[in-house]
Amino acid sequence: MDRLQKLGVDVLWLMPIHPIGKLKSKGTIGSPYAVKDFYAVNPDYGTSADFKRLVAEAHRRKLKVIIDIVANHTAWDSVMMKNKAFYTQNAKGEIIPPVPDWADVADLNYDNPELRKYMTEMLVSWIRDYDLDGFRCDVAFFVPTDFWENARREVDKVKPNTLWLAEAETPDLLTKAFDLDYSWANHSVMTNVLQGNLPASEIRKNWEKQKGELPKNSMLMRFSDNHDERRAIARFGEKGALAAQTLAFTLDGVPMIYNGMESGDSTESGAPALFEKMPIFWNFAERRPEFPRFYKEMIALRKNSIALRRGDLTWLKNSDESRVLTFTRKSGAEEIVVAINMTNQPFFGAVEAAGNFTEITPNIGAPLPPDDDKRKEKSAMNNALPSLSLDAYGFRIFRRRL
Repeated sequence: MDRLQKLGVDVLWLMPIHPIGKLKSKGTIGSPYAVKDFYAVNPDYGTSADFKRLVAEAHRRKLKVIIDIVANHTAWDSVMMKNKAFYTQNAKGEIIPPVPDWADVADLNYDNPELRKYMTEMLVSWIRDYDLDGFRCDVAFFVPTDFWENARREVDKVKPNTLWLAEAETPDLLTKAFDLDYSWANHSVMTNVLQGNLPASEIRKNWEKQKGELPKNSMLMRFSDNHDERRAIARFGEKGALAAQTLAFTLDGVPMIYNGMESGDSTESGAPALFEKMPIFWNFAERRPEFPRFYKEMIALRKNSIALRRGDLTWLKNSDESRVLTFTRKSGAEEIVVAINMTNQPFFGAVEAAGNFTEITPNIGAPLPPDDDKRKEKSAMNNALPSLSLDAYGFRIFRRRL
């Protein structure tokens, strides 16, 4: 946690910490999303007392802690199985999985008021008993929206201003229940762009489409990697992975760092690796020193920029929008211009921006001086804009005070 605090992380999201079911389990250890008891802590991780200490130590370091809640289903040997009415059943009265491919879990029945009460009280207990700061809710769109809205009201009575992240892309969930939604569509389009299947302009089109569909002031979690995907570094290469995460850091929304990205780790975690013990190889940072430097400096850049955290986003024209993304983030007297080359060929062209900009692109090619905890703005004004050059998968960031 000291390392995460120094890196600049604000929220620690823990994947399911509950005991894992064994009946019909997949792989060696089973899926952490096949929960045996929502009220218990997996003994492989420690005790309830250990977890309370973890939360307290996180709070001491100004970190919030949220845990994964799998409200849609349970393991087949869940303690909840003693009440068959908690589960969805077929015409023969047999409990069924949510979808055929998820044969290791059993679907919960939210038509049952008692099930709703059980799950709501469980959520409240984690906030009340452990002083947690919120939840990341697995496949939240599989669970009725009105359940989430009621659960949020009940949790808020115990601790206001908790953080709720929905693994979904459903505008209704953002109206009353959740603070953050996933940006799956952006991730999918970005992947296709970086792999040469779509022009970069499709990212803007998708952004504009989502902007028109979401409730006002909605926030999306931006990511280039997570536990369900092949690692970004495997899909895009080292430079492409940094370009992808630059987009996550600079688009509107909240960026997510999946464990190990900051060291350049390539260890797989998606299924079937999800069901195995696959430790992160932290020593990759020795071979890829640009990765820890990139993450430290990009987080520091965001923390020192209201425009990047909260500014309005406007897309800028450039001379090759099939390859390059250019946009501005503005808040008050601060304007940030971001340019990202989404291809493996260098770019020489122009962007529709001019003025006295200072380039603040993190210098990830060389280590920082030992006493320099954050990147200082370059002292000389960069008068190159609107001319712009970018390396393959390169990115540049500029600031001006209005």
